Amino acid sequence: MKVIKIAVALLAILVFSEIAAAQAVSATTPTRTDPGSIRGRVLMPNGAPVVEPIKVTLRVMRGEQSVLYTDSEGLFQIDNLSPGSYTIEAEADRERKYEIISERVQVYARSPSIVTLYLKEKEDKSKEKPSSETVSAAELEQKVPAAASKEFDRATKAWKDGKPDEAVAHLRRALEIYPDYLKAHNDLGTYFLSQGKLDDAAGELRAAVRIDPKAFNPRLNLGIVLVEKRDFRDASETLESALSLDATSPAAHLYAGLANLGLKSFDRAEKEFSAAYELGGSRYALAQFQLGRIYMGRGENERALRAFETYLHDEPNASNADEVRLLIAKLR
Repeated sequence: MKVIKIAVALLAILVFSEIAAAQAVSATTPTRTDPGSIRGRVLMPNGAPVVEPIKVTLRVMRGEQSVLYTDSEGLFQIDNLSPGSYTIEAEADRERKYEIISERVQVYARSPSIVTLYLKEKEDKSKEKPSSETVSAAELEQKVPAAASKEFDRATKAWKDGKPDEAVAHLRRALEIYPDYLKAHNDLGTYFLSQGKLDDAAGELRAAVRIDPKAFNPRLNLGIVLVEKRDFRDASETLESALSLDATSPAAHLYAGLANLGLKSFDRAEKEFSAAYELGGSRYALAQFQLGRIYMGRGENERALRAFETYLHDEPNASNADEVRLLIAKLR
């Protein structure tokens, strides 16, 4: 089942079609030597935004290369490129849990080339399933009609192929065939969230929770949606229920921390952020940034300094790295 894992409180969805349209209306005819650009994003295997900065490598035929990291929404941009063929590689190089993804990109003069890269888990995974793979008994026992299952598989493929509307249509057909299809409701909710359709996402995830109140993934995902909607009270209760089902999930603790931060329940937020980092390590470095903010608010400057330094150690290329360095300089 798909679980949304993102490391910021608010998702920013880049509308690539608008960028392409803006470039297309240029009144000047480009020449072969005018530079182009590559604009892209890296997503988790389920289509959710990535949690950590992802290493992106640009390669050319002669072997020259440049390296950069995605921002907090998994976005990256490379400008001033000569027209021609390039290779983009995405590597989640901290945990070594994902394969290096490679994509050929053709760059054209004065026009952005758009690319979306999906991480892919390595085959030799740990024997112990991570908490994000929790599957409920009801899901295992569901007797899904073959036609609904085929639509679900088509939806997964369409999403990975960068066809979100087609993916949603397949999931809707799966649910027409089998309205109680738990995985289809959950995954449709994650797709809607990644598209910024928060009300639609909440509706699908609530449906999944009604089908199986003991299913962990839909509750976690619903909690994330509610944080995005800034419905912090409902988010806190939902994530507390998720943690009662799986207390080892760093994502659930992180979002419980964000929900309680929104409620100004700072002691509870501190507890949740600490648990998120203890369980998830550097992949949940955002918890250290939020802890630093809490400690600063209390005047606990030494603790704040350590938290911010840990955050930068884990995420040296974070989008707010300069801001955090300024805070560290003041605290010292």
